[in-house]
Amino acid sequence: MTIPPLTHLRAFEAAARHGSFLRAAAELGMTPAAVSQHVKALEAWMGLALFDRHPRGVTLTAAGQDFGAACQRGLEEIARAAARLTGRSRGRRVSLACQPSIVSLWLAHRLPRFRAANPDIQVSIVYPLGARTPEDAGSDLLIGHGLRPDRPADAILSAATRPIAAPAYLARSGPLTTPEALLRAELLHDATEDAWRGWFADHRLVMPQGTGPIFADFSLLVSSVVAGLGVGLCPVALVEDQLRSGALSVVSDHASDTAKDYWLISRPRPSPEAELMRRWLMDEAGR
Repeated sequence: MTIPPLTHLRAFEAAARHGSFLRAAAELGMTPAAVSQHVKALEAWMGLALFDRHPRGVTLTAAGQDFGAACQRGLEEIARAAARLTGRSRGRRVSLACQPSIVSLWLAHRLPRFRAANPDIQVSIVYPLGARTPEDAGSDLLIGHGLRPDRPADAILSAATRPIAAPAYLARSGPLTTPEALLRAELLHDATEDAWRGWFADHRLVMPQGTGPIFADFSLLVSSVVAGLGVGLCPVALVEDQLRSGALSVVSDHASDTAKDYWLISRPRPSPEAELMRRWLMDEAGR
């Protein structure tokens, strides 16, 4: 049997899984330069390129994707066999990458149910940091937002967005039953004014400039809406609990972003723990 040096394979597998020499180095306790050298040595041994190098990072070639998947399967099988024979299992773990707003508004008060049903599984919640796949995020599962991904994914929650406000603000502002009335409201914005501008454009209205504060994070926006600062555009699915309790109210039934959803994406070969959590998340969304 002829195989490449295992040190090269380990560095390549981590780099392929993370899509980054920097992240692979952090996992392996190496420098990024050392990871790069191992990958170059492996490419020389195989006689083909596994990564395309760019000024801002690296991407796997088609050959790199195929070989990376094979390396991951092989190393995972070795790890499972070693744990089984030595009894030194790392324990049952699963990691989920998602935005903080999903955690604070939807997941946090549901997660104890998963822990109660699966006390032997340690859950890790991580930032996606712009990742669009679990592999990019270095996680088992990822909840993303947008149109249908170009890989298998489950639509876990609708991203349809409607104007939301707290009863205290509505009591001060008076009726906001028409789009024209909302033009006079204190509008709260998530990152830019584009979402509100598009919502009014659906009604053939032009939103004036400087209608309200802009928040850099959606969680900050929702907190401000709950505090009664104004009206925000929010995915109704994320604030269902607040709507049910009366802490928030839907101001208009007209929705934007109706073609978008929150998508649950798993790795191509999920671990038993990841598959268990995927099914649990789908069940929770179905409640």
